Amino acid sequence: MAIRASRRHARWLVALATLALVLAACADDADEVDDTAADDTEEADDEVEVDDDPDEDDAEPAGDPVRIGVITSTSGLLASYGEDYLEGLEVGLDYATDGTGAVDGHPIEFDIVDDAGEPDQAISAGVDLVGEGVNILAGTTSSGVAVQMASFAEENQVLYISGPAATDAITGANDYTFRSGRQTWQDVVAASALVDDLDGQTVVALVQDSEFGAANVAAVSAVLGEEMGAEVTPIEVPLSATEFTPFAQQVRDADPELVFVAWAGDTTGAMWETMEAQDILDDFTVTTGLAEQATWPLYGPAGPEIQFLNHYYGDAPDNEVNDVLVEGVGGTADIFHADGFVAAQMIVRAIGEAGPDDVDGMISALEGWTFDAPKGTQTIRASDHAMLQPMFLASMENMDDDPENIEVTLLDTLEPEATAPPEAE
Repeated sequence: MAIRASRRHARWLVALATLALVLAACADDADEVDDTAADDTEEADDEVEVDDDPDEDDAEPAGDPVRIGVITSTSGLLASYGEDYLEGLEVGLDYATDGTGAVDGHPIEFDIVDDAGEPDQAISAGVDLVGEGVNILAGTTSSGVAVQMASFAEENQVLYISGPAATDAITGANDYTFRSGRQTWQDVVAASALVDDLDGQTVVALVQDSEFGAANVAAVSAVLGEEMGAEVTPIEVPLSATEFTPFAQQVRDADPELVFVAWAGDTTGAMWETMEAQDILDDFTVTTGLAEQATWPLYGPAGPEIQFLNHYYGDAPDNEVNDVLVEGVGGTADIFHADGFVAAQMIVRAIGEAGPDDVDGMISALEGWTFDAPKGTQTIRASDHAMLQPMFLASMENMDDDPENIEVTLLDTLEPEATAPPEAE
């Protein structure tokens, strides 16, 4: 893989089709010489052109590269998510193109821009890329960014494939917007499978004060509140917070039957330390998503006390596509590697079916598509572009300071239909 740099941002050329030129070799003598003319040709050597590989003469030149704008977080709170996504994207492209990195002879070129989780920065990058003729944008990790990018895609009539951003608002946003990851509704429905009857009980949604947090509160209210009869109390924590004791006290004061935690980024460890220190995990039932592997030691003694829902971890699925992903990222596939891998599959599908300049055709190619992904069989629902996919339930044991020594056990796989969100209107 070649990498190209520009003054504005790093550009990764995921694969370049190469055209080899075979140089002619010189032969000193002809293979056969007429005896009667031997004296006349003894001191003159005939130059004979030799083709080492005749097939190379018929090679077609590569088509023009297809540029994909990848706007994601490589710095800031969600940088690790963006890194996982990009690694999965590379492996997925290699898989989807059978190692060529090209679709119909057109090399796929990723122009990667860091949005640092800031909507204005992402939109500015989008303006530049679209102005340069890019028709496909992908990669968003931040839910707040994803909502803005969805509107931008519709305004500019370009294909947009959101990445790890979990906000439900992406589903059904417009015809131009898709997602390669899961959405919050699917997280919450998975969590509901871990708890008993909540009718009339209090559920605390401990979240960050962000688009991601708001989406979780909305989903908890809809699934555990409206559908299961719980009384949902949101506790929203500012993204800038570093001291979490006051919020743990709010949890205790609510005296909930269940605490649903939705958290992302670098403050994860400090939040769980506080929850443990304030005995929240001992006194209440707590459920949350199993985050990236680097955070597993941060759960500490709380790990076995938490009931985990899971979007993806490398040991959960058992299929050949997942084997490719796990091997491709070096043996440890993390929570958002699959999102990047699936994005590459979607990009290749769209271009291969419609060509890179036919946005409407690419949209049609993705709508209703069922395919084998690392998580298992997935379907892009045609009506609203929801990504129907398996979800996982897991437990954590064998706590250790080294995440590779922590044992996570798969409890159950929820089929795509079991966690399908309601169709967006």
